[in-house]
This record gives sequence, structure tokens and C-alpha cells, in this order.
Amino acid sequence: MGKQKKFVEEITAMEDNFAQWYTDVVKKADLVDYSSVRGSMIIRPYGYALWENIQKVLDGKIKETGHENVYMPLFIPESLLQKEKDHIEGFAPEVALVTHGGSEELHERLVVRPTSEVLFCDHYANIIHSYRDLPKLYNQWANVVRWEKTTRPFLRTLEFLWQEGHTAHATDEEAAEEVIKMLGVYTELCENYLAIPVIRGQKTEKEKFAGAKYTYTIESLMHDGKALQSGTSHHLGTGFAESFGIQYTDQNGDLQFVHQTSWGLTTRIIGALIMVHGDNRGLVLPPKIAPTQLMIVPIAQHKEGVLDFAYGLKEKLKNVARVGIDASDKTPGWKFNEYEMKGIPIRLEVGPKDIENGQVVLVRRDTGEKSFVPMNQLETVVTELLDDIQRNLFTKAKQHREDKTSIATSLDEFKAKLEENPGFIKAMWCGKQACEEKIKEETSATSRCIPFEQEQVHDNCVVCGDKAEHMVYWAKAY
Repeated sequence: MGKQKKFVEEITAMEDNFAQWYTDVVKKADLVDYSSVRGSMIIRPYGYALWENIQKVLDGKIKETGHENVYMPLFIPESLLQKEKDHIEGFAPEVALVTHGGSEELHERLVVRPTSEVLFCDHYANIIHSYRDLPKLYNQWANVVRWEKTTRPFLRTLEFLWQEGHTAHATDEEAAEEVIKMLGVYTELCENYLAIPVIRGQKTEKEKFAGAKYTYTIESLMHDGKALQSGTSHHLGTGFAESFGIQYTDQNGDLQFVHQTSWGLTTRIIGALIMVHGDNRGLVLPPKIAPTQLMIVPIAQHKEGVLDFAYGLKEKLKNVARVGIDASDKTPGWKFNEYEMKGIPIRLEVGPKDIENGQVVLVRRDTGEKSFVPMNQLETVVTELLDDIQRNLFTKAKQHREDKTSIATSLDEFKAKLEENPGFIKAMWCGKQACEEKIKEETSATSRCIPFEQEQVHDNCVVCGDKAEHMVYWAKAY
């Protein structure tokens, strides 16, 4: 009971107040701290180590698919942002402006980048001349600023970190291929590394990226039944190329506009990681992305030989896992709490009795299951256990999503299902924006995506009853 009470004091139960649970976990697990600027976060070493692991995997995959990393300036001249009218309209409410340099007022205000399409376009117009210059496959790792009204660490902050890919192609088909390929990269990152199952699909016209021909998305479901857009890939067509004059001479000597794409994944994916896998004891991290995969906690470490033995284990296991050891003078109970809260996949306990018996105790974070493992089997067992935890987290998250997915065939049923089992609602849609808006007005749910894998759950639109065009995933979202 004492142990339970300690957890309760430190972390609000998710059933009582999910938003407060999230804030507690983010703070108590030392992922972030608040900064002196409203809505900005300090990413602490543990949170940043998570981002670095995600970045490392994703950067590798981006390079494997033939892209090069570049870096664009932080500031955009205001006139440059005005060039693509849909784009500026989409971002205008969130733009932060620099009006002064030192004490002097600027002749032209500068925008702190909310995204970098226009900078890449300006650059591409200068460097693309012939079909031989194509494709241009660029990516940048950067920070961006969007002046959000309501903020929450990782999920929505004034400044966040991300990668943004920007590519230019000779044909529409090549650009379309790029868009789906990069969505596949995001899917693999989420499912195989973060153990987050995603729904792949296309955004509606209303929800697509400002200035895009179309937007593909991966959508995931959080523990509380709200959706989170976890990565997007946009086909920009020739709209930006026409505004910025990005043309190339084709093999026949004719001038053509390039076809462009952009795609991005941000630090909000860490928010997804927390809300998909976390529990009332804190974080639960998938082994592939956990900064520390196994934490050694020596028991009765003041006794002779215990610490030496523990450090020997660290050395023995370093080739099969990212291993940490806590040799501080804090109590084992404190350490157990701390590393459960930080979501470390495996805890290894070793004391004088274990040393005598030639074994150690392993505790899984995902199930709490304890096992006694003989020393000569340790490497094998740890490797298998990490794989098993990774698989289990994905399976569990997928099951949770299935349990929280309902079908609705009328607006009344839609409202009832959303109320009794918050989560994804699969419902048919006629394609009219008025019906999409009515759902948002009456339920606060939005269209998440038109999934690539279509099902005919009914013949008619859930709102107006007209013939349906698509099955859509709807949900309340972050």
C-alpha cells in the first residue's frame, strides 16, 4: 500500500484527469521543464536523448532513400511568405514577426519560420535550370515557431523541433511516388521503433496542408481515445513552382515547372509515445527507442563485492543493451520508483544472495513480471526480453485502438458512440465540406483521414444521408 500511495501522490491517475496525468509524467520523468516564455519548453537531457534516438533512426532512413541534409535560415522576408497566397493564409494566424534589429526598425518585417517551403522554393528557383538538376531531394533538421494560443509540452508549443523534407521533381508521378514513400518511412518509424500503430490515409480538402495538392497522414490513437496526427507528407503540385518561377528545361528544350513535395515529423511524436504506452506509474518506453534499456540496481550495495559485481554485469551486458547502473546511496525502493517512472524497459536487481546463487532478478516495465535468471543465460534472456517487450507494446496499443474504434451510420449514433467509447469512429461521408463541418460543430470530432484501406461500412453519408463517397476515420484530436 505504501508503494501505491507514493505513486498516487506523484502522478495523477489517468482515469481521474488524463491531461494532468500527462503533465505530471512529463515533469516527473524529467523530460521537460517550463521556460520563462509562455508555451515554450526546455527539453531536459532525458527528453532530448529520446529525441536523439528518434532522430538517429529517421535520419538514417531519410539518407537511405537518397536525401541530403541542408540548413535554411531562421528568418523569412515577409514578402517571400506572401508569394503563395493559400500558404500564407494558412499560416498567418500563427506567424511571429521580427520588427526591429537592435534599436532600428526594419524596412521589411521578418517572419520566424513556421515552416520552410518558401525558403526552399526561393533557393530551388536559383539552382534548378535543367532536367539534369532533378530531382532535388533535400531535408533539414530545424526548429520552427508557431504562435499557438493553447500549449502543452511536446504536443503544442510555440517552438518545436522537427525535420522537414522538401523535394523537387520533373513529373507529377515522381512527386506522387515520393509522397507515399516518405509516408512509408514514417509508418515504419512509428510501428517498428516506437511501437505505435498508425492509420495511413489522405486528409480531406479542409484538413490538408495550406497550398498543397493533397496531404497524406499517419494518425495514431492515444490512451484517452483522442487522435494525434503523427506525421504528414504533402504533394505540392506545381503551385509553389508557379509562384516562385521554379522552371527547368526538359529534354526537348521546353520550359517546365517542377513538381514538389514536403513532409515532416516533429517532437510531438514524443507526446504520442507518452500517451500511447504510459500508465499510472509513468512512462513505458519501447526498448528500440529507450535511452537506457536496462537499469542495474544493486541491493545491499554497502556489502563487500556487490558493487564490483554490478559493474561487472554492466560490462557483460553492454553489447546486448544500453545499460545504466544506479550506485547512488538512495534506497532501492526509491530507485525502483524512479526507473519505473522513467519507463526503462528492464530493471536488473542483484544482491549478496543472488551473487551466491549465480543469478539475477529481471523485472519487465511493461507487465511488472519478475524472473530469476541464471548468470550464464543473462545475455540471451535480456536480448529476448527486449524483443518481447517491443512486440508486446505494439500488440497492446493495437488492441487498445481496435477496442476504441466504433462504426456509426447516423449522426445520432455517431454522437452516442463518441460519448460511450471515445476513440476512432468509422463513418461514411459524401465528400461535402458542409457535412464535415457539421460533425465538427456538433461533436468536436474532426476528420482524421480517408484511409487507403477503404471499407464500405454503410451506403450513405453519416450526416446528410446522400450516397457516400468515402469511409472516413473521425475523432477528437490533439
